[in-house]
Amino acid sequence: MTETRISPIANPSFRTLFAGQVFSLLAIGLMTVAMSLAAYRIGGAEAAGQILGFLLAVKMVAYVAIAPLAEALFAGRPRKRVMIGLDVGRMLLLLPMAYADQTWQIAALALVFFAVSSGFTPLFQSVIPDVLPEERVYSRALVWSRIAYTLESVLSPVIAAMVLQLVAAQYLFWVAALAFTGSILALTITRFPPDARDRGKGPFLARALNGLRIYRHTPRLRGLFLLNLALSLSMGWVLVNSVVVASTRLGDAERHFPILMAFYGLGAAIGAVAVPRVVEALDERRAMVTGALMHAALGLLIVLPLGYAGHMALWTGFGLAASLVLTPGGLVIARSARAADRPAVFAAQFSLSHAGWLLAYPLAGELGARAGLEPALLVLSGLTVGTALLATRVWPATDPVRREHDHPELPADHPHLREAPAHGPRHRHAHAFHIDDLHPDWSGSRPA
Repeated sequence: MTETRISPIANPSFRTLFAGQVFSLLAIGLMTVAMSLAAYRIGGAEAAGQILGFLLAVKMVAYVAIAPLAEALFAGRPRKRVMIGLDVGRMLLLLPMAYADQTWQIAALALVFFAVSSGFTPLFQSVIPDVLPEERVYSRALVWSRIAYTLESVLSPVIAAMVLQLVAAQYLFWVAALAFTGSILALTITRFPPDARDRGKGPFLARALNGLRIYRHTPRLRGLFLLNLALSLSMGWVLVNSVVVASTRLGDAERHFPILMAFYGLGAAIGAVAVPRVVEALDERRAMVTGALMHAALGLLIVLPLGYAGHMALWTGFGLAASLVLTPGGLVIARSARAADRPAVFAAQFSLSHAGWLLAYPLAGELGARAGLEPALLVLSGLTVGTALLATRVWPATDPVRREHDHPELPADHPHLREAPAHGPRHRHAHAFHIDDLHPDWSGSRPA
């Protein structure tokens, strides 16, 4: 397969989905800047940080609590209509935010906004492997997605600053709403593949917990969670304390913080581009473990007198290492669930990964304030190493998708045994092994 043919951009459906993702990320980036300015407008210099911290906590709580429930609620409904409806909902929620002048008002609107986002994002992520079923093409689509996230974090503040030259700060919410129209149009013209999801059968709570159940019983997914948690511990320090480093070490937060984060974004983009070849050379597990340990090792350099260029190089390394951990996650999930269960597992991943950030952000802030910047990063880097090593124990080094196992409980004419022919009195056979009703746990299976 040539390089051109494995490019995801060659697929028309992915092109429009990716355009929708770019518009959606831009809208959320502008909304985050607008929310920060609203916190300052409401609380002034004295209380702005406290209000913004509360609003970001609301965001994380919505992401952690709502994602699995939303996926179960929307199961069986046309994905295209649901995603367009959620985008319309997010767009409309931004309009009254421009007039919110009390903390409870903007917090209530933000809670609903991020709850809606927690339903949209996992569903969007689950569509991509259906659009791009060939694994090498999908792995490159993950690169494009990660670069989009990186560019959003770098460019959204720049675009917001340009917009603020033309409109008052509170109307930045309306500009963010306008960006959602781009996402809606892109989704409207996208040709969605057939939906393989189950049609909402079974009790609601069981469906809501299905992704978490699959996660709990799949060793590679437990390892994925631990590696994401490992990264969040030391990466949380970078995201929380970079502005402090720009002020105390580089001398001017307003001038140097954007540059520091731009170099972080550059490293993240480089790492994302390198991921497909790294994964092909190693595999997802080794690539992600390498990234987590690399991020922790780079954290140890904070004790050195780095100088300006040294800090920029270090932050580039942080971004590169983070991408090695974050980019392959979608590929791991796609390998670990049937197409029908992918939305539920992506929702579980969305919820669990944000639970890690909900722990990491306040921990990084508290340690930095109480112990100092350098000791805090050393401690968090040590925790990253320990958690990453635990992940290697949970996620086996030999982990093929295809596994042999028995089905003594099934009659010989069961449809599942016709799909993958079995032999012997215990109906032993092999196929891509995923946790589902017929395969409730990993015990009794072995690599084929």
